[in-house]
Amino acid sequence: MDTNIKQNIESTPTFGDQNDETPSMGGGLPIIEFWAEHTLSPSGPKLWKTLLHKSACLSCSWGTGGQKGGFTNEVGEKLQRCMKSVEAIAAEIQPPISANVFSQHTINELQQLTSLEADRLGRLSFPMILRAGKTHYERISWEEIYQIALSAFSKSPERVASYSSGRSSNEAAFLLQLMMRSLGSNNLADCSDLCHAASTTALKQMFGTRTSVVDLENLKQADCVVLAGSNCAYNHPRLMNELIKLRDRGGQVIVINPIEEIGLVKFGSPAFPIKSLLTGSDISSLYLQPIPGSDTALFVGIQKSLIEKGMVKIEYLQAYTEGWEFVVEQARTTDWETITKICGISQPEIEAAATIIGKSKRVVFGWAMGITQHNNGVDNVYSIANTALITGNVGFEGTGVMPIRGHSNVQGFGSMGVTVNLKTEIQATLEKLLGRSLSRVKGYDTRALITAADDEKVDALICLGGNLYAANPDSTQAKRALGKIETIIYLATKPNLGHFHGLAKQNTIIIPVLNRFENPHKTTVESGNNFVRLNDEGETHIKNAELISEIEFLTELAHRIHGEYPVKWRKLQDTKYVRQLIAKTIPGFEKMANIDETKEEFTISGRIFTEPKFPTPSTKAAMFITPLPKLILPDQKDFGIPESIKGVIVSLITGRSYSQHNTVVYKIGDQYRGMPHRNCILMNRGDAESVGLKEHQRVTVQGDAGKLENVEVIYGAVRQGAALMFYPEVNAIFKAQIDERSGTPGFKRVPVFVY
Repeated sequence: MDTNIKQNIESTPTFGDQNDETPSMGGGLPIIEFWAEHTLSPSGPKLWKTLLHKSACLSCSWGTGGQKGGFTNEVGEKLQRCMKSVEAIAAEIQPPISANVFSQHTINELQQLTSLEADRLGRLSFPMILRAGKTHYERISWEEIYQIALSAFSKSPERVASYSSGRSSNEAAFLLQLMMRSLGSNNLADCSDLCHAASTTALKQMFGTRTSVVDLENLKQADCVVLAGSNCAYNHPRLMNELIKLRDRGGQVIVINPIEEIGLVKFGSPAFPIKSLLTGSDISSLYLQPIPGSDTALFVGIQKSLIEKGMVKIEYLQAYTEGWEFVVEQARTTDWETITKICGISQPEIEAAATIIGKSKRVVFGWAMGITQHNNGVDNVYSIANTALITGNVGFEGTGVMPIRGHSNVQGFGSMGVTVNLKTEIQATLEKLLGRSLSRVKGYDTRALITAADDEKVDALICLGGNLYAANPDSTQAKRALGKIETIIYLATKPNLGHFHGLAKQNTIIIPVLNRFENPHKTTVESGNNFVRLNDEGETHIKNAELISEIEFLTELAHRIHGEYPVKWRKLQDTKYVRQLIAKTIPGFEKMANIDETKEEFTISGRIFTEPKFPTPSTKAAMFITPLPKLILPDQKDFGIPESIKGVIVSLITGRSYSQHNTVVYKIGDQYRGMPHRNCILMNRGDAESVGLKEHQRVTVQGDAGKLENVEVIYGAVRQGAALMFYPEVNAIFKAQIDERSGTPGFKRVPVFVY
């Protein structure tokens, strides 16, 4: 492969050839340096134009933007853009990829690219196809694309599927699920199946809702936040501003994370240039580092301590909850030795957390994928919500439970019905629209989709954004499974690893689409805290290209498949009519009908609880006992490695690096963890040196599906028995255990042997 295909890529540092010093706080001046580097560069004017465009941030679900302006949040506060937003925009305003890249380089050569290298190729600007038996992607006409797609989606409904991510709009999501359900298919897999499905499953059963019950205004009234399994300093930096303000007004933050992330200890925010940026702001009041996967035991311990301290709100439980007696009894009768042994946190530390929670007037409990990505993820969420209810911290201003979602519109996709677990209310409205009952065949979530494809049960797949190949555990299985599907259609703005490894059996088609701030029509997205933003029309910087909006492609494809059933699909290319259809079909989105005229962004009705009455049959919150996990690691022989080889077994946490968004990598290293490149393992010094390993030594990391070699050992503030590596690269070596109730893989507790 010639050097042109890897231009503008950082070189990987040689082993031991890096600065061992890590920053003393998260954020700070490096953020300002990053902003200066990008906004003062030749592409700076385009970057600023996009930053100021009235559209929602491309990055996380805590992003800003919309009609209030590019730097403004839901309540009108300014200076709320973060570095991740700039990273995402900078990637989207890259020049188009030359057609020569695909005509001169074989698919085998393209498969040698890393995630970073694939992203740095630039923007996709013309449709392509890789045909069976061919070695190169080639251009394809739109008419042939529709012919192939029509044939592919004319197969039996149970043999066609979709996969999506949160990069697109509510309108595109609604059209996707309507097209699929009109076919009679419920196979609507989504990236959230791999992330927060445990949250939606647990919260629906407990509270009758699937989302956060806290909005930004409520968070501002809390005097304590419990932050579990989240590294928002890296992944949701705007949330850090709220934690800084909470600490400034005398509140406290309890952080629960097996890794001590420096940004959750101290963070310097550009939003507060005088009091925070240079010196940093204290974030955590108490930092607990439990054994990965033990969160249920830790929260049962907090509940036990609350009971012993007389801090349980019995009157609240009696009036507003069901099943509380069993939860309280479980915590009361579980002995301290069992709890502390499982979670690895001492009784005094647990009691300190309980005291902070019990003495605080208004507590918000937030969590991310460190809680959900376990084979007991639903129990983990139960245990957090049980703790909130035991202390009366749901249903009042300044209180509640708050799953911290990832991609900027991943929650919107679920709201629009892109899910295998469709709400009863939406099912009824869709059946009225379709004039018939929806299929009762249970659809494929993301893991079930991979399994079904591997069993040759899927003929056609359309992917609206995302990276289905790289997001899944066991990359070998994912590649094999996708290779058994006849036709795969990818809609994307830039190439990713899935376009080169997730290849179909017959036809792999890549459709180049416009991004959020380029669409010729208005669209909407939903934040992780239930706020709907309106995105203005825009235009692309790419000239003489064959880009298409997702709305145009989906409506045209649906028209060719369905004609004018159940709607006039081509009319819906005007997204105003899609929004009117959403308003009639999706409960809580009634204001969508007039948003084009009013420009009124809104919080979805019925989701923020400011009184303890819940949308459950009894109007009470249901509480569930949470079995304590049995955290047993395999033996060395289970990895097929002779006993003569010395090494250590650890629970591996897979995670993002500092400069990464989902599977898209923007920089090779992670300066805040001291990890100079992607092929590192962050280890506890004691674990490494117990078997004679040293920092910067090269090791092999073996999982149950494969191994990675020449991995550099980096010492870090990770608790003993745990370690961290970056995904998607590390996904190749393990088969994740699945939480059967939510379908979510256990990415955050992967047994590996390091030698």
